[in-house]
Amino acid sequence: MIVEERFDWGAFTSRHWDRHPVLYKSVRPEPFQEDEVFQAALRATRAPNPYLIPPHAQFAVGRFQQTAPGRWLPRASDRTFTGYGERLATTDPQVRADGYALMVHAFHTFHAAQWDRERSFFAGLWEQVGLPTTGAITTLFHGTYEHTPVGVHKDRFATFLFAVQGRKRMRFWTHRPWSHTATTVLDYEPYLADSCTAEVEPGDLLYWPASHYHVGESVGKSMATSVNVGVPRENHRAVYDLDDLLVEHDAQSLMDPDAALSRLPAVPASLSVPDPATTGLPAALDQALSTLGTYTETARMRDRAIVQSLRTWTAGGLRPVPPPEEPRALRDETIVRATAPVLWGETEDARVCATNGHAVTTALDAKCVARMVGLLNGTVKGVRVGDLLGGLTDATVDTSGDDTLPANRAGARRLLEVLESFRGIGRTE
Repeated sequence: MIVEERFDWGAFTSRHWDRHPVLYKSVRPEPFQEDEVFQAALRATRAPNPYLIPPHAQFAVGRFQQTAPGRWLPRASDRTFTGYGERLATTDPQVRADGYALMVHAFHTFHAAQWDRERSFFAGLWEQVGLPTTGAITTLFHGTYEHTPVGVHKDRFATFLFAVQGRKRMRFWTHRPWSHTATTVLDYEPYLADSCTAEVEPGDLLYWPASHYHVGESVGKSMATSVNVGVPRENHRAVYDLDDLLVEHDAQSLMDPDAALSRLPAVPASLSVPDPATTGLPAALDQALSTLGTYTETARMRDRAIVQSLRTWTAGGLRPVPPPEEPRALRDETIVRATAPVLWGETEDARVCATNGHAVTTALDAKCVARMVGLLNGTVKGVRVGDLLGGLTDATVDTSGDDTLPANRAGARRLLEVLESFRGIGRTE
């Protein structure tokens, strides 16, 4: 295993990217802090359904996945991961004997400040290799499990493991160690001789390419917490990009693997075909084709592509993004500035402003939007809201649609308030 003491994106991409695993000791600045990771885990595991673990989370005792939250998920009273693990071990002999594993997918969605630091950290990588259009994924791994519940496996992602708490071992194979067709193996002792390992401790960063089979292991019976960031490198399918262009979806639907089943509307026609001799498409297929046609109309797809492009660029490679805050009123004398890049573009009927992976449309003309965005992005000290609104009046004709902010002073003020709720602009004190 290659071990490096100094971390630099340029050196990393020239020596290790898509080549082999490498361990960096004590990476600074750390994008993940243990207290924030625990708070994010609390938010992520608040089960909206008291009878089911959230779809973006998994919990296993030994090799057995649990489906109901019960006592398994972290609580605020635990205060830390150590307190959480001690509670489980104290109240459940099976956890104490077999270990447990908590995994949370789309983890960066649950803590905006943590997401922003993670995004800043990986900006250096995107400068070297380009921005991933479908976004990198972030996953929390915590527990005392013997090994990753799924066993030895291979992903389509290059992975960066950040060790947050405790010690953890990762085991690698440069090729599939078994000859049968199974995609994962739980009992991998026969293949240990062909593997190599790396042990991480808090502050370490471990990278491995998508080509490597791997499994995570506990070091003894100790508790360990890590956050993995996966960058898509292999087996990219057109459907991953097409999904964004077809329908609008919120962060929750992006995190739920079953949500895609209901993103397009159902067709009312019968799914049975009464006569095999009938010519033409069955009614259900005909209606489905017609529905798809309304979604893929040229102008609509062009507008969707513009909006999604702006969201992707401003998300900084990490989607889904944290949800917006509630908008707050902005007065003329309030001084604001951009706290993240604000980009804009034009659809057929409106202008689109985007920041931090969120977008909003406005009927303001392009000249007005360009002026506002230019002032926001071009100042460090800030600019008065009244100056941003310029010569707009509330008498301006409202040509907006249902989801588009109006082309008047009130609509421009609301645009700024929405951008602030996206955390893209902030107030100076």
